[in-house]
Amino acid sequence: MSRNGSPTPRLPLPDPDVRPTFRRERRAINRGMVPVAGCDEAGRGPLAGPVVAAAVILDPARIPRGLDDSKKLTPEVREKLYLKICASAQVAVAFAPPTRIDCDNIRQASLWALARAVRALPVRPRLVFVDGCDRIAVSCDCEAVIGGDGLVASIAAASIVAKVTRDRLMARLGLAHPGYGFERHMGYSVPEHFEALSKLGPTIHHRRSFAPVAELLGLAIPAEEPPPELPL
Repeated sequence: MSRNGSPTPRLPLPDPDVRPTFRRERRAINRGMVPVAGCDEAGRGPLAGPVVAAAVILDPARIPRGLDDSKKLTPEVREKLYLKICASAQVAVAFAPPTRIDCDNIRQASLWALARAVRALPVRPRLVFVDGCDRIAVSCDCEAVIGGDGLVASIAAASIVAKVTRDRLMARLGLAHPGYGFERHMGYSVPEHFEALSKLGPTIHHRRSFAPVAELLGLAIPAEEPPPELPL
């Protein structure tokens, strides 16, 4: 209380730093659902390059410290965690190339890649957690977790593997296609990329169903697929 008797205003508390945990996996393991996997993808938004999906089964006794949503981590931290994840967990990746994206649409191509990543794991999981609101077509139980890369450790690990794998691939595409700057913007919609597209035109790695690329090629822009209805 202040000297004049009025209450002292309280400063707002900072938002808590929420980090992914292994709690959901642990509960599933305690129910006999062993092993448990998490999966996530990287690269839904860019104009070029594939969607990369990853699936990870973490070893409960060797969970790398510092797991988080890959978007919250620096490239240097992601690389270090990527190495730790690959050294201690079961990992698989899958790719949806631009041709698949243009044929199916980005949402369906992403779900297809996620399912392929889970099927590519060296051990078949009993349960898989997937980031987002869509479950995927796999032969085990599947739970979709909105914002899962910031909540579920296995999904966070998969997000890191997918992001690092895709960034490395885009750096190689940058060497193969000089002038586009893929190694810097990873195919995303930035001024440097738009300038390169206007000067050099699209490559075989560009997504022709995405509006900026379709407009350059004089193609019809596909209608967007309506979002899925969430259960009440």
